Amino acid sequence: MPNLILHHGRLWTQDDRWPDATAVALQAGRILAVGNDAEILALAGPHTQCIDLGGRRVLPGLTDAHFHFQGWALSRRELPLAGLVSCQAVQAALAQRAAEIPPGQWIQGQGWNESDWPQPRLLTRHDLDAVAPRHPTILWRSDLHLATANSLALQLAGIDGRTPDPEAGVIDREAGGQPSGVLRDRAIDLVDAVLPQPGEPEIDAAMRAAMAEAHRLGLTGIHDFRIGDASESRGAFAAWQRLHAAGELRLRVWMMIGGELLEEAIRLGVRSGFGDDRLRIGAVKYFADGSLGARTAWMLEPYADGGLGLPVTPMAELASAIQRGAAAGLPVAIHAIGDRAVRELLDVFSETLPSVARSAPPGGYAQTGHSSPQSPNLPIYQSTNLPTHQSTNPPIYQSTNLPTHQSTTPPPRIEHVQHSHPDDLRRLGSLGLVASVQPIHQVDDMALVERALGRDATPGAAERTRWSYAWRTLLDHGAVLALGSDCPVASPNPFWGIHAAVTRQRRDGEPAGGWHPEQRLSVAEAIAGYTLGPAYASGQLAAQGSISPGKLADLVVLDRDILAAPAAEIAAIRPVLTIFDGEVVYDDR
Repeated sequence: MPNLILHHGRLWTQDDRWPDATAVALQAGRILAVGNDAEILALAGPHTQCIDLGGRRVLPGLTDAHFHFQGWALSRRELPLAGLVSCQAVQAALAQRAAEIPPGQWIQGQGWNESDWPQPRLLTRHDLDAVAPRHPTILWRSDLHLATANSLALQLAGIDGRTPDPEAGVIDREAGGQPSGVLRDRAIDLVDAVLPQPGEPEIDAAMRAAMAEAHRLGLTGIHDFRIGDASESRGAFAAWQRLHAAGELRLRVWMMIGGELLEEAIRLGVRSGFGDDRLRIGAVKYFADGSLGARTAWMLEPYADGGLGLPVTPMAELASAIQRGAAAGLPVAIHAIGDRAVRELLDVFSETLPSVARSAPPGGYAQTGHSSPQSPNLPIYQSTNLPTHQSTNPPIYQSTNLPTHQSTTPPPRIEHVQHSHPDDLRRLGSLGLVASVQPIHQVDDMALVERALGRDATPGAAERTRWSYAWRTLLDHGAVLALGSDCPVASPNPFWGIHAAVTRQRRDGEPAGGWHPEQRLSVAEAIAGYTLGPAYASGQLAAQGSISPGKLADLVVLDRDILAAPAAEIAAIRPVLTIFDGEVVYDDR
């Protein structure tokens, strides 16, 4: 007997067996039945809660496929800098924070992005010293691959004119050789090492509050990546386990392991997928290069302002990690942003893993005819009265590229794939790789991309930017897309991400027609990128990603129909009801 029934809705099931369903019954954390109102309401018992949705659209619970959750949870207590429109605005926010706390106390902030400032230049220590000279301060750029520290923070970290650049990091220097305050990639670790560390109660409280915010956004799952070193990986994993043990973990967490822990994981015999429906071991995370904003993304051709970026991890080391991880049941997830990083990484995958020949099944929709896992204690209601006529809904995600049957071992994946040569974009699908991409980055970084790649100044650069954030080309050539935000690099709002994927415009409607609009996704494809794509990428396609009997009972109800709304309105869509594991965790009807 169901504990909860949702009826009088419009279910986007992503399962061709129930294209016109209006109701769903939930029991014991699973989807018991899908169908029309009459047949589903007939299952109700005296203790079943029935919710009339008033015709609202229902989606499977949304999963963000690239999230730095602990970093976001803690950063919500720090100085917010996203959206500030100038260096002066950042200074004003910093000055106000400095006035509120005692001298000597650290100030940390994150989110500034000079790309759209009237004078697009990086912050320096002098900018910070001018308003907060007595507070050690570090402010991360939005991409987290570059940060600016003030003079006091540099002093505490032991960074001066004699400090060498660390491996895979750069300390920017002034004309006299003194540090400018700008730290790129692993150079940031020098300041990280002296930052005060939060205790377990502070981490747990921050993560509980962040989970509530995720529910408000319609998120029921995340693929959780690490930002820092091995200690940060252990700290986040420990926090998730503490919350789980206390019955407070209300997200599906696919927990990534830092690459520096691969050998430790192999010695322990840990395999991807170990855990339960709330917390599982995921892939092993590596970095192939840095970021475009820091000019550390590894490029085939020079940036407009010089340099080719840099590799963060030697390709030979990545090749060994791919092979050793695969043999131990630990697939890799490798960050690659620059076109050379993507190419080199694809060459490594070609040499270390056999190609996986895959194609979309007949009709293009992988969920058709899927069997769902059945709990031994949960009967699956199979209706015989479902409509057999063609659905009036828009065509369901026509090119998921998902196999009809999935191995329990998750596939390897490349994170970001932001800038690529067109020849390389066609290779991911043939290698069986997941393209884990973040559409919201494209709208945040359009101006940065054109300035960094020199669209207006360098011959051939317009063609070069055409292959930045090339989601349509990736999808059309067989890659599975898993969409996310890279939060706290960008907002975790999935509807902002879907809007970006569908329009390739900022939320103010610019640029008209979209930036390289030939790379847009359909609304249905973008939704699948937050549902079926992450489920496949985590080896959980049999349990997540669609509203199908037997699958986990995670759903989100929207304030308007995302499949019918004008594309410009998608960013304003908000959930009115989020259901996790069959229980209402957010209600704003």
